[in-house]
Amino acid sequence: MDMAVLARLNHLRLNRRPVVEVINLTSGVSTLVTAQDDLRDEVGLAAMSAMAGGVSVTETINSEAYVFNVHRPPTRLIIIGAVHISQALAPMAATVGMDVSIVDPRNAFATDERFPGAKIFAMWPDEAFEQVSPDADTAIVAITHDPKIDDPAIEVALDRGCFYVGALGSKRTHGSRLTRLKDKGYSEQVLERIRAPIGLDIGARQPAEIAVAILAELIAYRQSAVRSLEHVRQS
Repeated sequence: MDMAVLARLNHLRLNRRPVVEVINLTSGVSTLVTAQDDLRDEVGLAAMSAMAGGVSVTETINSEAYVFNVHRPPTRLIIIGAVHISQALAPMAATVGMDVSIVDPRNAFATDERFPGAKIFAMWPDEAFEQVSPDADTAIVAITHDPKIDDPAIEVALDRGCFYVGALGSKRTHGSRLTRLKDKGYSEQVLERIRAPIGLDIGARQPAEIAVAILAELIAYRQSAVRSLEHVRQS
């Protein structure tokens, strides 16, 4: 690999920027494709599809073979609220490869004993986000049921373009939440990104069941990006 390409690749990875190294096996030339590149050719769209899927692939395009090496940061899951649902969700999310953080200013709940292996931030969300910065590969799940804690986290998730923003609560609770956020200037289009009531509708009642519903919805949202890009390539 060209040293300039390698240096840029390392810089992008260090800054949690998803990137695909595209190697033309005929010429041996490597190029880098990021999410910010506006590529409409077949090779570019194939790179973006590989990036969305998170899996490196080999494809033949116009009689030439290409390797698409995907480098993207692990999905970051920030759970707002050290509650019973979180205790079930955190280890399940870690099992499927997510980088899990727990944020809750109530330090009696946000403890290593209750969340072994997770990153614990026993502080308010705005303080935590100075140390763990949400980005497009981040999902934020707000489940404290306390607007003083949940709302600021949801605002950051919307502002930073997190791929999944979910919040616990009934339709009535969510209606009140939407009113508060509208009063702060958020448009209806932006607020439609919030998944509430949170999780897939599988009839979940117990904390562990709700955790399953949340994780399933997270995975579905991740995979929907793949289907969208495949549709673009085939159209």
